[in-house]
Amino acid sequence: MRCVICKLGETAPGPATITLERGAMTLVIKSVPARVCRNCGEVYVDETITARLIEEAERAARAGVQVDVRAYVAA
Repeated sequence: MRCVICKLGETAPGPATITLERGAMTLVIKSVPARVCRNCGEVYVDETITARLIEEAERAARAGVQVDVRAYVAA
């Protein structure tokens, strides 16, 4: 797929680091499967993985997490 940001690069599968923030909480999730632009580095995450990231952020917020760094774990 061609990158919609730089319009020059093609994306390829690769790991990404995703940072999610809500209020005072910051959650960093490493090694997330994504498509990454070879030119500008823009990251694209599919719907299924995005839903899992949001669920993880919801759990972290309910647990009172302020800052946490986690590795992505496939279901």
